[in-house]
Amino acid sequence: MMLANLYKKAGQERPSVTSYKEVLRQCPLALDAILGLLSLSVKGAEVASMTMNVIQTVPNLDWLSVWIKAYAFVHTGDNSRAINTICSLEKKSLLRDNVDLLGSLADLYFRAGDNKNSVLKFEQAQMLDPYLIKGMDVYGYLLAREGRLEDVENLGCRLFNISDQHAEPWVVSGCHSFYSKRYSRALYLGAKAIQLNSNSVQALLLKGAALRNMGRVQEAIIHFREAIRLAPCRLDCYEGLIECYLASNSIREAMVMANNVYKTLGANAQTLTLLATVCLEDPVTQEKAKTLLDKALTQRPDYIKAVVKKAELLSREQKYEDGIALLRNALANQSDCVLHRILGDFLVAVNEYQEAMDQYSIALSLDPNDQKSLEGMQKMEKEESPTDATQEEDVDDMEGSGEEGDLEGSDSEAAQWADQEQWFGMQ
Repeated sequence: MMLANLYKKAGQERPSVTSYKEVLRQCPLALDAILGLLSLSVKGAEVASMTMNVIQTVPNLDWLSVWIKAYAFVHTGDNSRAINTICSLEKKSLLRDNVDLLGSLADLYFRAGDNKNSVLKFEQAQMLDPYLIKGMDVYGYLLAREGRLEDVENLGCRLFNISDQHAEPWVVSGCHSFYSKRYSRALYLGAKAIQLNSNSVQALLLKGAALRNMGRVQEAIIHFREAIRLAPCRLDCYEGLIECYLASNSIREAMVMANNVYKTLGANAQTLTLLATVCLEDPVTQEKAKTLLDKALTQRPDYIKAVVKKAELLSREQKYEDGIALLRNALANQSDCVLHRILGDFLVAVNEYQEAMDQYSIALSLDPNDQKSLEGMQKMEKEESPTDATQEEDVDDMEGSGEEGDLEGSDSEAAQWADQEQWFGMQ
């Protein structure tokens, strides 16, 4: 078993498969060996045949063949069938409230872009096992994306109390720093996580995103490519790489990559939206982007990324009424900060100022750190009361010396933080 794992880590697939098969010949119920074979693209039917004899002789093992089938779907990237199969397993009394299954289900929902159900399953698994570390890096990332930074900070502290020798606590803390716009600290924490586990996909994605936001795009590309090598079925790895290509105006490379993902992972709402995102960058392919987004929304009307991109397209075409209808429909069964903010922008465009203000308020209640919602609200307040704004400027002019003192204080505070950040920086 150890030899198989070492061969796999070294990228030597054939001897790794041979070693895992030898483990199964002697121990047909070695689940880690089964997962190892499935992760190396050995067909589920072949793996199942190696356990058939023991399934027939040992009582209460009828779930095992379904379990193998489920994880075969996981490793081939068929997320929807994997979710359905694991859900059917979870209903069986023997595997109800099984933490491993819940963790796998949470990860699958995340890969399928269903963040709401992913968070729910991670919370359920965490309640059953307070010392759970596996998968908590993804959970922390999802919480950070939702703007729940206090929850992310608490999760990071709890994980560090369990163990600081796993990558997950460092990744969770890194997500907190990244979404607090402290990119140099996020970079340090991502690098620390990779030191502890060089196969941590979430750590590579964190470090890649931090490098990209710091303008070090070529270094970020290396990290996203390594993440793709480790997790070829995870769409977020490709999304990170494509964002790097777009940031460096390499639209051709982004288009090639998006087309490859579309062909490899199939025509689902996520791959259609990713391809449409690249098409939106080129004026020649705007119509193609529209067609792709319509297909994505036909498959999944609630897919937030597709809704956001379709709204962006409608905004360019100044079809604000159509955009408002699209966003209201998407928000009927879910609440999302970005959707509420974009709806606010569209309402401003059609002079519905009061409702726009309400939408910005809802967006900020969901994510108090959302700068664009805050800017939209402040812009509206200035436009509504220009006389008040003028009076405020006059007061500011009269209090010139006091204001300068405040600014000096903020500069010294910023310098103090800059000194601290140097400790976290990377060469």
